[in-house]
Amino acid sequence: MYLIYNPEGQDEPIRWRYNPKRMMSVEREDIEKRTNRNFSQFTTDVLQGNSLCRRALLFTYLRRDHPKTRWEDVDFAWDELTLEYSKQEWKAIRDEVMTTKVGDELADALAGIDRHMAEAHDEPTDEGKAELPIAG
Repeated sequence: MYLIYNPEGQDEPIRWRYNPKRMMSVEREDIEKRTNRNFSQFTTDVLQGNSLCRRALLFTYLRRDHPKTRWEDVDFAWDELTLEYSKQEWKAIRDEVMTTKVGDELADALAGIDRHMAEAHDEPTDEGKAELPIAG
């Protein structure tokens, strides 16, 4: 999965590879303190669109690139921050849908997934099988 930040006035968006299982413990602990959630709940809430969780995630990635970034300075319009599945993640979703849906429902789901897969970016190949970005 990718975290994409495209602030107004910036020519190119910033794209980070988001894999919660590869985040460092100090980052996870900071996120837990800032959001008042355990990390597993945080990863679910990020995907469900929780604003505080997405701000904490953006703060974490901005701070990696700019260590002096302050929490108070992280503010974004909702459409400036998105999460996108990789092609490999869309394939895993597609494989799951193949086992859970049938008929027209399956055909509609596959058509939508295939559209997303066509536009998605590849993951680095050194991380093995694609998994959905939820820490368990």
